[in-house]
Amino acid sequence: MCSAHPLVIEAACREAARENSALLIEATCNQVNQDGGYTGMTPRDFRGFVTGIAGRAGLPAASLVFGGDHLGPNPWRSLPAEEAMAKAETMVGAYVNAGFRKLHLDTSMGCRGEPAALADEIVAERAARLARAAEAHAAAAGREPPVYVIGTEVPPPGGATHELQAIEVTSPDAAERTLAVHRDAFARAGAENALDRVIALVVQPAVEFGNSNVVVYDPERARPLSDALASLPGLVFEAHSTDYQPAGSLAALVEDGFVILKVGPGLTFALREALYGLDAIADTLRGRPREASLRAMMERLMLEDPRHWRSHYSGTAEQQRLQRHFSYSDRIRYYWTHPDAAAAVDRLFDQLSVAAIPETLVSQFLGRLYPAVAGGTVPATPRDLCLAAVDAALEPYRVATSLR
Repeated sequence: MCSAHPLVIEAACREAARENSALLIEATCNQVNQDGGYTGMTPRDFRGFVTGIAGRAGLPAASLVFGGDHLGPNPWRSLPAEEAMAKAETMVGAYVNAGFRKLHLDTSMGCRGEPAALADEIVAERAARLARAAEAHAAAAGREPPVYVIGTEVPPPGGATHELQAIEVTSPDAAERTLAVHRDAFARAGAENALDRVIALVVQPAVEFGNSNVVVYDPERARPLSDALASLPGLVFEAHSTDYQPAGSLAALVEDGFVILKVGPGLTFALREALYGLDAIADTLRGRPREASLRAMMERLMLEDPRHWRSHYSGTAEQQRLQRHFSYSDRIRYYWTHPDAAAAVDRLFDQLSVAAIPETLVSQFLGRLYPAVAGGTVPATPRDLCLAAVDAALEPYRVATSLR
């Protein structure tokens, strides 16, 4: 799972502790890097942040696996390629030095003056450069070297920005070519040992979500690609943007060799649903709308600082308003750590913690959680309801990945 929200991380850690399983938590290059990213955390900061939450949730540190997602020049792609790649090398070193063990190398994006999509050979050459840097940092620090995920057909981080109609499945030839060009590039870079630790390819099984729709996995369309694993010994596929897939589709992905399932916005989407449901419960208990509702606060913050959603949402002013709050892309997730948003959530929790929330209001505004509340397995408190909402979004992943 890929999220920096403490409640989402706590829910995932609690589930892993209950199941006595490992938990792979990844940070993206935009989220966490040597400059702080949009979270303000370096890789070392993020590891400490997550480890602290895991300890309080009862998950041993040894059960945590830290990964870096989309590691490459993406945060600096407005710079010339050489400058952006130099910063990407520094970032990869910071991830390795912080003990991140799984690195997804993503150099598929063009930098200043380059086309948006690069030739496979350039992508592989730059990935090999980053792998060489990671290997050098691991050796210098006396750390066990990391494992790698590579790929040239990489879905956009955080989902698509438009309505999706049809998505092409990666062809078997393209998957095999990806490995071949990386093998050549790693050899030229003197990083053959790193290639031996490539565990997965990022490919497109035609699984994606946009702002308002989800493209659901079709096993028959992906059959030639999943069959191609037989010619890629020792490798599995990594599927990005699996958020919002039905439980059966997640299980089918795993069965077909896409055994690393990535989820992020779908978890904070579930958390936002719970928070907005609690906001509506608070209004109902008060008997009239509150002047400082959580939803109104989030709208103000997003309008005051539109940088995280402006390039993702389009249409009329009304359509953009709906997307700001309810898009599958869940760009609102960037605002929950703002001090004003955190304070508004705290106020909401305080208001609803005075007395137990009536089950009937849970049924009305948080219907998916009502059976667990009525059955006594989830307390009707704001925090427990939020954690249960994330648990419900994680459950299909637990089931799917336990099948293999």
